[in-house]
Amino acid sequence: MTWILSRLFSRYGLHDLMPAELRTFRLHLGYTILDNIVLGVLALNEFVFLKSLHGSSYQLSFLFQFSVLVFIFLIFIAEWLKRVRNKQKLIRITGFLTRAPLAVLLFFPRTSQAFEGSSIYHYIFLIVFLVYYLGNPVIFPTINLFLKSNYQHFNFGGLYSLATLGGKIVLLVTAFVYGIILDVDPYAFTWVFAIAALAGVGSTWLLSQIRFSVEQNKSANNGFLDSLKESIAGMRRIMKENTPFRHFEMGFLFYGFAFMSTVTVITIFFEKQLGLNYFSVATYKNAYNILSLFLIPFFGSMLGKVDPRKFGALTFASIMLFLLSLVLTYYVPAHIRIGSLILYYSMIPYVLFHSVFAATMSLLWSIGSAYFCRPEEAGDYQAVHLFLTATRAIFAPLLGVIFYEMFGFVFTFSLGAASLAIAIAIMMWSYRRDKPVR
Repeated sequence: MTWILSRLFSRYGLHDLMPAELRTFRLHLGYTILDNIVLGVLALNEFVFLKSLHGSSYQLSFLFQFSVLVFIFLIFIAEWLKRVRNKQKLIRITGFLTRAPLAVLLFFPRTSQAFEGSSIYHYIFLIVFLVYYLGNPVIFPTINLFLKSNYQHFNFGGLYSLATLGGKIVLLVTAFVYGIILDVDPYAFTWVFAIAALAGVGSTWLLSQIRFSVEQNKSANNGFLDSLKESIAGMRRIMKENTPFRHFEMGFLFYGFAFMSTVTVITIFFEKQLGLNYFSVATYKNAYNILSLFLIPFFGSMLGKVDPRKFGALTFASIMLFLLSLVLTYYVPAHIRIGSLILYYSMIPYVLFHSVFAATMSLLWSIGSAYFCRPEEAGDYQAVHLFLTATRAIFAPLLGVIFYEMFGFVFTFSLGAASLAIAIAIMMWSYRRDKPVR
């Protein structure tokens, strides 16, 4: 294992690694691998909800909305998170309380009749995943804080990208196998999520083993209202004083609207317009994830050398192009069948552009904010980034479904592409206007 890591570190230009960095990387890699077992299952979650549980389009939008809307709570807990002395214990408790309930799906019925109409199981399913996502506002900012405190700045992007690479491999294998299983048994999600619950709890336990300590110079005894006021004041201060970061988030505003308003509609497009089966959906997802594996190390190194706003413009361009590829597929639906795979020719550019998006956004969304601040501020900046993400989730997913039902797929995807063009323009304008971030 040590020899393999040494070769990888040398291959991707990582040098002068300290013992603390190596230990942190091993734990980070272990966390990422187990977490991506869960994410590989979640990769087909919306399609499962639509195809196996027969959920409605609006319920489907809520399922995605929960994944980002929960970050709205950061405005209430951001200051409290900074004051928690034993963050490792907090991560372990959060992981157990939010990941273990995934095992509830083991008790779901395995008949189509149980999910017809407005089934109680639709709401239980949504509640289980709301609980799961409620752990992310605690876990995600803390990851950045742990890593930024243990990784040297010049190794940060490279080490993060290597861990992400390992996780992506696990994700694509999990999603591929899961897709095959679901085509054989559409209700296999019941026992698969019991396994995912174990992986989720295990991943957060590994994360909690990363060493972190910081001098607490604020009283932890302030009341809730005082903490709320300080959270709001801290977020306002960051946005007001750090102009490049403010522009970065402005670009993300338009990107976020485009992504959130189309992600649910894409799932509906696959099922209703293209008539894809589980194996085909899993194959498309795995195809761009496999390609992204080869791109992540390159883009991880690139993120360490270029301004995050330029990197963001590249990321936004990739999703704009894959949305336009879906528009092309709508008008040119030529396809062939290869066994269980339904291959649309115009989905090939979708896969290519999505691979760039998968490689770059996995880095930019997770650690892009850390490049605008000092190491000890990484958690605060990621909290701001995630909170702003949540504010977009209040309206964007539902608007996407409304646009689709009123105007159709082409209008919804084209509107998303136009929003991304604005996001790209903001990023490049900001980069030319202000001194590059480094």
